Amino acid sequence: MVTKIIRVLVVDDSLVFREIISRGISSNPNIDVVATAKDPYEARDKILEFHPDVIICDIEMPKMNGIEFIRKLLPQYPIPVVVVSSISEAVLESINAGAVEFVTKPDVQRLKGIESFLNELIAKIKIASKAKVIGTNYTFPSASRKRAVPTNRDKIIAMGSSTGGTEALFSILKSLPNNVPGIVVVQHIPPTFSSMFANRLNQQTAFQVKEAATGDIVEPGTVLIAPGDQHMKIVKVGDVYKVRCFVGEKVSGHCPSVDVLFESVAKEVGHQAIGVILTGMGYDGAKGLLAMKRKGAFTIGQNETSSVVYGMPKVAFNIGAVSTQGSLANIPGLILQSLNQ
Repeated sequence: MVTKIIRVLVVDDSLVFREIISRGISSNPNIDVVATAKDPYEARDKILEFHPDVIICDIEMPKMNGIEFIRKLLPQYPIPVVVVSSISEAVLESINAGAVEFVTKPDVQRLKGIESFLNELIAKIKIASKAKVIGTNYTFPSASRKRAVPTNRDKIIAMGSSTGGTEALFSILKSLPNNVPGIVVVQHIPPTFSSMFANRLNQQTAFQVKEAATGDIVEPGTVLIAPGDQHMKIVKVGDVYKVRCFVGEKVSGHCPSVDVLFESVAKEVGHQAIGVILTGMGYDGAKGLLAMKRKGAFTIGQNETSSVVYGMPKVAFNIGAVSTQGSLANIPGLILQSLNQ
């Protein structure tokens, strides 16, 4: 089987970073840097000339920043974009604009940091090359159409996601009434960004959303997001459910791992749980979702059409872990339907 070479365009106003990125990722035999550009205007010309499969894009650039570039680019040229930037809220803005992945810029003075950065970037380029560019203009039901559900502290909704998951989670939470059972989430996301992501959801949805900490109670109206560098489990203490966050080895390729969360939910919550596996590369969460289903939980998998990367939900579906599949737009309704039964 011949491996397809991924054609990459690198857009960064820094000559140093253009060289670091271009030389670094070109060391991978499956990646070919077909062109570089110092700003979005030059990038547009290079897109027309070289037809890249993936674009690497900085955020802070002259003439037009990366976020505006992505918003203007994708409607005309649906090319997967991997954002490279320093740690800031702008990264989440770029994902909202349509970028499929992001990597934090390293300190150019630290050789080890650059090596780690390039390895991560190569991995993200490979993921992006298999991603679908999906519009982010979700249509949410109005508040009057959101069906109320009986408040239930015995139930828990557990969700897991990776590439494309930040926007998928946002769209689901926007469409749910805030009295649904407590929600726990593992999103594959770096440390620091998990806190930013939680704060963003807290501001933009009707839920109380926070980065989880050991001892937090899972209760209606709250959403707990696993820290970006810690696993998260559910434990029952008396008549309430709490989370325990801890540092550990990667499970199913990740820390935090969706499997770790789902398996704890299967054990502690059983048939009272709802499991949701969303867009993402790989297989994390599939085994845990199967454990939930076997304990009587209702399990939902995002369908291929609405997934940015139909990896995790596909594996879960193929092993029989999914009770029902649905589009991103239909998942809130499936959750409410299960709660009202």
